[in-house]
Amino acid sequence: MSALAWTAVGSLAAWGWLLLGQGFFWRTDQRLPDREDPAHWPDVAVVVPARDEADILPVSLPTLLAQDYPGRAEIVLVDDNSGDGTGDLARSLAARHGGLPLRLVTPGEPGHGWTGKLWALRHGIAAAEERDPEFLLLTDADIAHAPDSLRELVAAARTGGLDLVSQMARLRVASGWERLVVPAFVYFFSQLYPFRWINKAGARTSAAAGGCVLLRTEAATRAGVPDSIRQAVIDDVSLARAVRRSGGRIWLGLADRVDSVRPYPRLADLWRMVSRSAYAQLRHSPPVLAGTVAGLVLVYLAPPVALSVGLLGGDTVAAWAGAAAWAVMAGTYLPMLRYYRQPPFLALTLPFTAALYLLMTVDSAVQHYRGRGAAWKGRTYARPEAAGDA
Repeated sequence: MSALAWTAVGSLAAWGWLLLGQGFFWRTDQRLPDREDPAHWPDVAVVVPARDEADILPVSLPTLLAQDYPGRAEIVLVDDNSGDGTGDLARSLAARHGGLPLRLVTPGEPGHGWTGKLWALRHGIAAAEERDPEFLLLTDADIAHAPDSLRELVAAARTGGLDLVSQMARLRVASGWERLVVPAFVYFFSQLYPFRWINKAGARTSAAAGGCVLLRTEAATRAGVPDSIRQAVIDDVSLARAVRRSGGRIWLGLADRVDSVRPYPRLADLWRMVSRSAYAQLRHSPPVLAGTVAGLVLVYLAPPVALSVGLLGGDTVAAWAGAAAWAVMAGTYLPMLRYYRQPPFLALTLPFTAALYLLMTVDSAVQHYRGRGAAWKGRTYARPEAAGDA
């Protein structure tokens, strides 16, 4: 066989393993586990880090204020040194909409060795703990919650004896680029961190989705978070690892009624979202970067190339293996497209989207070595110490 045919066969074998041996990552059935209403609803503090979110808060904050929670709950919004009036707007929204009480915390610029979001969470959690809540809901400023979101999360945690319950918010999919890139973002995340593996008791795989994390306060104290992960750029995964290492039980699944309302209408917006932390995900390791690029080429790009070149050049084995690998690839993507209510034909575009992610990852590494590191809302983070993302 030709080298191209061997490559296509290798890709097909890789897809066979991904289909059956990677925790059925492609399935979208990991939703909130079975739950019953507790006899007594525990106290909860909702902690919202917010930096320059005046455009988003009018859409997201009212959904938190309107939570239909039977127990005592409050919102602690941390104004992370915003320059657009985020804090004043939050107060006015609370006064206008009523609902859950809101407290505002203003911690100032991050201390040495802290990323901005974790610095904000540190102060928000400290303020919340003054009233000794049993649970903390850590949710981003761009996340909108259905009215029963908090009670459903608490019921799931109480019923399952879980220390951390996280839902991957349904990201906004409206523009053409969002349709092309966003479902693939969640698909690739679940491939790296199969939800079924995460949700098994005693499993080694750990991850969370930072937009919606219900955390038992006792578990946070036991894990020493957020102090123990203060340098983490990918804070949600680091948080889940810290909780699991300290003996906590964690759960992660897809959300049905928790949505991100932040728009990413242009490719440049999505590019920044991915590239700001992609190289940190690879632990800033050139060998891991090289392996990731090679893996993406073999798994995602080789099938359409083998099919096209095989058909044009009469290489039957390459064409057949490439077509089969592409078909398996597209089939595993269909459930995620259904979850995002997108047309099935987009499954065939996954190789192109994977090529974009490859370029975003390489760009993330280039920016790191130029000294720009992970950047978000005017802050740039250099490579953390080893403890930061451990």
